[in-house]
Amino acid sequence: MQLTLTRPSLILSFITLLFMILSAVPSSASNLKFKQALAEAAASDRDIAAFYKSRGYEPIWVGSGSKDRQRRQAFLKALQAADDHGLPEKAYPIDTIRSNLRAANTIRERAKVEVQLSKLFLDYARDIQTGVVTPSRVDGDIVRKIPYRSRTDLLQVFSKTSANRFIRALPPQTAEYNRLMKEKLEFEKLVARGGWGPEVRASELKLGQSGAQVVALRDRLRAMGYLRRSSTQTYDDTIRKAVALFQHDHGLRPDGVAGRGTMAEINKSAETRLKSIIVAMERERWTNMDRGQRHILVNLTDFSAKIMDNDKVTFSTRSVIGKNVHDQRSPEFSDVMEFMVINPSWYVPRSIAVKEYLPLLRQDPYAVRHLEITDRSGRKINRSTVDFASYSQDSFPYSLREPPSQGNALGLVKFMFPNRYNIYLHDTPAKSLFNREVRAYSHGCIRLADPFDFAYELLSKQTRDPEDFFKSKLATGREVYVDLKDPVPVHIIYRTAFTQAKGRTQFRRDVYGRDAKIWNALARQGVVLRAVRG
Repeated sequence: MQLTLTRPSLILSFITLLFMILSAVPSSASNLKFKQALAEAAASDRDIAAFYKSRGYEPIWVGSGSKDRQRRQAFLKALQAADDHGLPEKAYPIDTIRSNLRAANTIRERAKVEVQLSKLFLDYARDIQTGVVTPSRVDGDIVRKIPYRSRTDLLQVFSKTSANRFIRALPPQTAEYNRLMKEKLEFEKLVARGGWGPEVRASELKLGQSGAQVVALRDRLRAMGYLRRSSTQTYDDTIRKAVALFQHDHGLRPDGVAGRGTMAEINKSAETRLKSIIVAMERERWTNMDRGQRHILVNLTDFSAKIMDNDKVTFSTRSVIGKNVHDQRSPEFSDVMEFMVINPSWYVPRSIAVKEYLPLLRQDPYAVRHLEITDRSGRKINRSTVDFASYSQDSFPYSLREPPSQGNALGLVKFMFPNRYNIYLHDTPAKSLFNREVRAYSHGCIRLADPFDFAYELLSKQTRDPEDFFKSKLATGREVYVDLKDPVPVHIIYRTAFTQAKGRTQFRRDVYGRDAKIWNALARQGVVLRAVRG
């Protein structure tokens, strides 16, 4: 059947076609003007300009399509929850964003808002993914390399992915971060309720004592969850056990005696603990990377070194860390352990050689006899031929070496992850230090209480009988290098608050004062303590 059009139908079709053509002209022109305006608005930010150029200056926020709307909604929802992550909520002005979106009536205004949203998104993404502050600017000993992502790549992937799924994946996807976030909310509720009540005004309390301050201690321990309701006014065995549990959770010697150190920790406020949790979340963002299926975790504030396999502790030992003085505090960084040295020589760091040993040699050339003096070629020098008094710290041309021995400063084994800071893990002849509560005595390296067992665990992945292998090398008395077939990542961290899969959150003292500096830096960026009524 042939279709015929009447004259009115032809006229109507022509008018419709003409309308479509005329409508397309201004639309095309408007689109071109928008792209030009977007290019101009983005020009001041190289990464954002590169992103929009790569997609022909098409918007991702201000378009009328469903995907742009979903991005806007997902992003604004994320910003509303920024404070849950301990981020500076005022840095992401939601009301201003909404107002700008509503008021963007002209092409230039829409282009300007488009770029504003992309900039704000990148700021938020970096803050929640890799941290609000730059650690090295807070403390020179935090030399951690932050795993920043490419800003252009972030926008590229975000523009092609589910907005909600992408934003949910930005913060660290670790059990530790999630548990810290839950603890943050619980402590915010605790702060809203007034914390743990009045401080205990006694400097110390012990078994058998009674009175008002014992009652204050009892009530505070009960508020913290270490005691059931009780009417006792005497420091009895129940209180002693509660104090010991508190001490265990705070890195103190669990003797059940509320001495000065323990009392200082008991009297720390819920607000102080909340700050530690927020700082720990920031620190977790700094290490938002693949830490290795097997890795070594050294927590300086906990004076511990652990071997982790699939995020579970498979070995743990006590450690001694750097002394809390300039140039001796242990730095924070990550590297990869490549080998161990059995029966190591100790090559004295130059700073120690010229500051500690040169003054002794000036007084007596035969001082520190356990050390060999070598020239730049490694040749041993006859002490009697050297006028040590003629050298200053800058001009001293020699090196000092302690050969392998039982009394060697490094003990009988050291674990190497070559780094510019000359930091490593090692044995020590000074075993008594491991019995102390605060163990900050080294020149910066990490001393291990159980170095042989630590070596056996590392070697267990590459030899059937790691203990026999290790002891056979040790028995030679010679310096022996043993490569790890699978190098192990090492992460030297500093956490005054950390969680457990089961049990209470652990708190430690701010040994070097670093967390106080980080909190101050976060506060300057706008991070605040919330009190949430639950």
